[in-house]
Formats: sequence, structure tokens, C-alpha cells
Amino acid sequence: MLYPAIVFVRTAFFLVCCLWFAAVPAWAGGGGFNVIVVVNQNSTNSVQLGNDYCEQRGVPPQNVLRLTNWTGGSINWTPGNFQTNLLNPLLALMASRGLAHQAQFVLLSMDIPYRVTDGSSDNSTTSALFYGFKTNTAFAGGPASCSLPDNTSNSYAYSELPFTEAPPDTAVTNSFLAMMLTDTNLAAAENILSRGVAADGTFPTQTVYLAKTSDWARNVRFTEFDNAVFENQVAGNGAVVRLDTDSTAFTNLFGLLTGLADLSLPANAFVPGALGDSLTSFAGDIFENVGQTPLLAFLEAGAAGSYGTVVEPCNYTQKFPDPVDYFYQARGFSVAEAYYQSVLNPFEGLLVGDPLAAPFAHTASANWDALTNGTRLSGPVVLSPVFTAAAANLPLAQADLFVDGTYFQTLTNLPPEAGNVVSVTLNGDAINYTVPANANLATVATGLAAALNLQSGATQVKALPFGDRIELQSLAASVPGSNVAVSASTAAGSAAMLNTWLAPARPAFLDSTATGYQVVTISNSPGVGGWVQVTFIKTNGTMVTLGVTNTVSGATVGTLARKLVNLINTNAALQTADGVVASDFGDYDPYGEAEVQFFLYPRTAGWAASEILATWTTSSSLVLTPSGTNPLADNVSDLRPRNHLYVSSGANSLAVNAVFDTTQIADGDHELTAVAYEGTSVATQTRVTRRVRVQNTSLSATLSTTPGGTNVLLGQTLQFTVSATPAAIASLELFSTGGSWSVVSNQAAATFAVSASDLGQGLHPFYALVTGQSGNRFQTATVWYRVVANFSLVLANAPPTLCWPATAGRQYEVQMATNLLGVFQTLAIVTASNSVGQWPVSATNRAAFYRVKLDP
Repeated sequence: MLYPAIVFVRTAFFLVCCLWFAAVPAWAGGGGFNVIVVVNQNSTNSVQLGNDYCEQRGVPPQNVLRLTNWTGGSINWTPGNFQTNLLNPLLALMASRGLAHQAQFVLLSMDIPYRVTDGSSDNSTTSALFYGFKTNTAFAGGPASCSLPDNTSNSYAYSELPFTEAPPDTAVTNSFLAMMLTDTNLAAAENILSRGVAADGTFPTQTVYLAKTSDWARNVRFTEFDNAVFENQVAGNGAVVRLDTDSTAFTNLFGLLTGLADLSLPANAFVPGALGDSLTSFAGDIFENVGQTPLLAFLEAGAAGSYGTVVEPCNYTQKFPDPVDYFYQARGFSVAEAYYQSVLNPFEGLLVGDPLAAPFAHTASANWDALTNGTRLSGPVVLSPVFTAAAANLPLAQADLFVDGTYFQTLTNLPPEAGNVVSVTLNGDAINYTVPANANLATVATGLAAALNLQSGATQVKALPFGDRIELQSLAASVPGSNVAVSASTAAGSAAMLNTWLAPARPAFLDSTATGYQVVTISNSPGVGGWVQVTFIKTNGTMVTLGVTNTVSGATVGTLARKLVNLINTNAALQTADGVVASDFGDYDPYGEAEVQFFLYPRTAGWAASEILATWTTSSSLVLTPSGTNPLADNVSDLRPRNHLYVSSGANSLAVNAVFDTTQIADGDHELTAVAYEGTSVATQTRVTRRVRVQNTSLSATLSTTPGGTNVLLGQTLQFTVSATPAAIASLELFSTGGSWSVVSNQAAATFAVSASDLGQGLHPFYALVTGQSGNRFQTATVWYRVVANFSLVLANAPPTLCWPATAGRQYEVQMATNLLGVFQTLAIVTASNSVGQWPVSATNRAAFYRVKLDP
């Protein structure tokens, strides 16, 4: 460990030097192997943030893509520039580095444009990476961006499947769960990253608010609230709450979904891992002054992810996150998975944050006793890591081997076993389903749901499959959910082993707390004599008929409908608990459309209360929906008692016993990582890594470095000398962050120079790959350097205060010694709150030397 400049203090005297060194931390995180980090090489902030993401998320160096030619800013680029500068290099990187099997996420590290525009259509860069650039269709009476083209639909939405099994079927090329990590400055972006990492596995219990605002054009997602609340309640999570409010003055939340054009949030609004967004026009215009609050406000208030559109979208709910994303999070899905599963048409929406943050992911335990660090391997060897599930209902289904961060082979796989029998009993009625050949979790869930629906006449239960989950809805309106019992079991059946599992969320169905509604839409100009009438039949059989007639020339349908709404809300017979209220009135006439919409609600929550009937009739000049007689139960699926069944596969103890042929990789030093996957759609990863030395040939090499130590300044040049034996060498190649840095041919020794400025601040690995003329290869041991900025430590006066450049959120040790040759003692540990670290120096009559150390 070397330290920075030392400051000698005696009253006001100080000495300043410029040198900075820091420790190399060890860190590993689930999911990093599946991320490609994209940095803009022309932005030092982009490079540093990308380096820090790789370090904190365990992203291998070969998974870094450097954009070398983009200097056009961080807001707009054309589809051609997007394809030339980002998409094509990304696809080429995947192909050349063998990442097609593992790359699912793309992290765009700041100072990369967030909007793709061809002059008539605007998409976000994240959505263009997700499923390609989408053009708008014609739209009469408004901006073209208000359209909803068919090919913008996202088939991954609501799938509850691993992304590799359900990529969007409207994708143009490869599809990625893409997010941007950015803010107006580097320190703020680093804070987003650190909070995302801190969220993993924390299982927060803080509240999520689903806020219905008074802004009727922006609160339209409220119709999705009850389903999201109900799904979480069935799963045992009661922290998702709906409320009517325009306030955003909340603290300590795990999420906030609202609809406002302008808002402000406290600095501590969210705990790590939270999601937050507002449905409005331009929250995705993050670096433009558009008069609306950008999504960055949620991230700066502590959220791990947020969403906003980059062009006027109109208020299609399909273009914005469904609050069911909080249920997906609670299942264990990451931020990127939860968001992309909740937006049906994301083509205009920008996703910003940490894609891997997963507060509810259950990590298994792992061990690799038979293989220790430093073990020498040759020829075929047997690998035997052992994984133990985090819980009995979260078995482990698969284990893969990664060599130096790149997928090499599947070690074991336990999908649903053909012949296994899964059984569900609903109020005494048993339904069995036999797992067919080549099944996966989704096909088992779909097949079992079909079997359950064949018996729905007897059981009075409807089954809806979502990935590995089956949603059960009771069809018996008069039967409380607590009286609908469910149990599940599995058996080996005709198979030799049992590895298919089925579990209900709870032993009985849960009753809904939702209130029913009926959506009423009236269109066209009423004209003089135009009329609307409604007859309500209350649950006790009482009938109430109300109507309005237009008598004024030039009146709008909105004026006529509002009179009817007032009649409904003031009628005495409809004021009782079994009455009706009209609310959520929206008049589109000011926007050039002769249409009005409002909701009818029973005054009591629950399915039974929604059985009030409404019969609508109108004059021929008007068009009204719904037609005929209907209950106030457009949301009947949110009113029925509900339960869940979860399908999984695998074993609680996954013991691997697989052959690994070491002759298929280069001789030398390698990291072997066994990754186990939870046997559910969430597929949470658990890693165990060992460093080994492979030797199958006589080829060997060494890598020596200058300067010594582990830390270098941005302005320094690093030198790496590679020496190989025997001398018949075809090539020597040096690798670091981003892949290959330099190669020479037909030399047994060479020295490579690398500028630390090209690497950017952060932690970087270096190794050499030697290829002999016979085709044999050897990989040297990896050397790590941390590149740091030039560091100056100064002493400010009145009162004396040590000051140094800092990164917000990082910890620094302030140390002191009275003799340069003596031992420095730690006086304080300071967590920087901004870009300048500070520590007050106590007055003393003794001379002293101070230094500041960056903690690992």
C-alpha cells in the first residue's frame, strides 16, 4: 500500500504534493457476466463510470465496448449513427468474443445519446437496443408520436419468464435489456450505482405508493393499481398501497408511481432498490429544459431505476410502466427485468438506472471443497461444486461453467422431468397433470392451467398462466375466498426421479379489497334534443332512472355528460352504501375530440357490491359504450378471490459432477466460475470461483510490469513485458478492460506500453495470451492496476481544514504521524458527500504530517 501526498501542519504551514494510491478491493456480484458495458471513449466521465460499474458488478473485461468515434453529444443521434456507432459494434463484439450465449443486459455509461430520431419518429436508445427502432404511423389531429404501431408491442411484457426464453417477437436484431446509467454529473451517476448495488438481497419492507393524482390526463394508470396491489397481497407483500394524492413529499419509500408534469422529491425519498416514475410527456428528456420534471429526480432521490418518454407519447398506459413491476421485483426479478416486463409498448421510453439491482433475489449457498485456489490442472478433470438452495420452494435447476468470465459449458441441468405428475386440489376436487417430454416451466404451467380450466365447471376456479406462475381466480361470487381451499403435490410418476415442484402462494384464496367500476364513454355532438339516460338496478332490486336532454345549440357532449354526472352524484337513492358514484371525469373536447369519459363506482368495495346493473340508452346523435345492461365490474378479474400456483424444477441440493477438458483452453492461469440458477423464472444466480493453473504443453510465459505496486496516475504510462518459452512463438497479445490492447507477431518477448489515460480511472486487469507456432496457447497470471486521478491534498485556513478531490459516497481515511519515518495513525474515516473531501485539523503546538487514504 502506497499513500498520497503528505501534508505537514504546524499552525498555518502546509506542504502540498500530488500523488494518490488506493487499495484494490475484491468484489463479485451475480449477473455481471451477462452485462455488456458500453462507454464513450471520448468522455472521461463515461469511461470512469463504466469502469466503476464493472468493478462493483463483477463484469468481465471482455464485456466492455468502447465507442471511439462518437463526439455528437448526449441527447440525439440518427438511426444511422446509432447503428454505426453502437449497434453494429455491439453485435460484432458479441460474435468475436463468444458472448452470444450469455449477454442479456446492456449498460450505457453516460454521455451517450438517449434519443434516436429520424426527423419524424423518436425512440429512446434503450428501447432501440431492446427491440429495434420503430417508426410512427399517421395520426390525425395530433403529433405522429401519439400513435401506437402494432410492431411496437413487447411480447416479453407480463411473461414472467427468463429473458432468454421470451425475447420480444418484434425485435429487429438481437434483443437486450438495455438501461442507461447517467445524470447531470459523474458524482450523481456514481450515487445511483452505489445505491443499486447496496440494494441486492436487502428484502426491503418499506411502502410502495401508487398515487392517483388530480391530473386526469396523467393519472390514467390508476386502473392498473388494484391488480398490482392484489398480486402483491396474494404473495404475502402488503407494502404496495394505492392512494389519492398529488403529494410527493414522501421519505423512506420503496417505490412511487404517480402522474404529474412537475414534482419535487426529498433527497431521501427512496431506500436502495426502489423504482419511481411519473406518467407525463417529457420525463425522458433528461438533459433538456422542457418544463417538466425529468426522471432523474427519482434517481437523485434514491431510486435504483426510473422511466420516462423522450417525445410526446399521449397518455397511452401501454407506453408506461404497469405498477405490476413492483410484484415482479418482489418475486426477485432485477430492475431491468421488472421494468421491461411491465411496459407493453416501450419504444418511446427511456430506462435509466442499475439494471442488475435485485432487492428480493434469494442467493443460494455454494462451496467447492474439492478445488482450491492455485490447484494445477491438466487433461480432463471432474468438477464438483455443491450448491444449496436458499429455501425449499426455490430449488436449483442448472449450473454452468464460465472460464475467465465467458460461458464454457453447462455442468448440469434439471428441467421438469417427463413423467412427473403435478396435482392440485381445489375444495376437494383433484386435478392431475403429467409433465410431457421436452417441457419447461412455462409449458408445464400452461398445460396445468388448461387442465384446471377443463374442470372449472366443478371447481368454479379459472386458471391463467404467466410464465412459471398460474393465477387462480374464484368464479363463485357468493363464496368468500377463505372458503376456497387449495393444495398441491408432486410425484415422480413414470419418471426415475422427481424434480418438478408445485406450490400455492397460500392455503386458501384471498378476497379482493378493490372496488368495481364501469367505464362510460360518450362521443359526438349532442345537438338540440340529444339525450342520455341510465337506469340503475341496485343489488336489492330497487331501480333508479336518470336522464338529461340538451336544449342549447352548440353545446358539447362534455357539457351534457357533466349534467348527468351531477344528477348521479346528487340523487338521494344512490347515496347509500348500495348506491353509485360517478367520478374520474375526462373531457377530450378541448383537445379536438368530441368525446367524454367517466367511471361509475359502487359506493362499497368488493365483488358483491359491483353487481349493481346499469342500462344506458341515448339519442341517435350520440354513441355510448357500454351498450345494454352491465354490472359495475369492468375490472371483474380484480374483484374475484385470487391465489397463485408456482411451478419450479431442480433440487434443493445441486451436486455437480461434470468433466471439464482443460485441453480446450489455453495453458496458464484462469478463473473457473460455477454459476447455479434458481429453478424458477427468476433464475437468480449463485457463483463460486476458483483460480487454477492449467498445464498441458511445454509452453509458458511471464508478464512483468512497470511501475511496481497496484496504483498509477492518469498521466502515467504502463509497461508490460511478456517473455515466452520455447521461442517458436506466433503471437503475443496483451488484454485489459475492453479486450485486446496490442499484439505482436513472431517474437518470443515484447514490451507493451499502455497509457493510463486511455484506460480511465478505475480498476483494470492485465494479462497476456501467448500463441505458439504449433497452435498451443498460454495465458499469464493477471495483474491488477487501479488508475486514479492526480491528487492534491491542501490545507485551508480559518479553521485549518484538510481538503482533497473526492468521489461522493466513497470513504477516506485521514492519517497522521509526527515523523515521516514513523507509523501513521488513523484519526478519522470520512465519507465524502460531494466532490471535495474535508476534515478539520485540530490546533496543536506539535508538528505533524497528514495523509489521506481511499478505503477499498
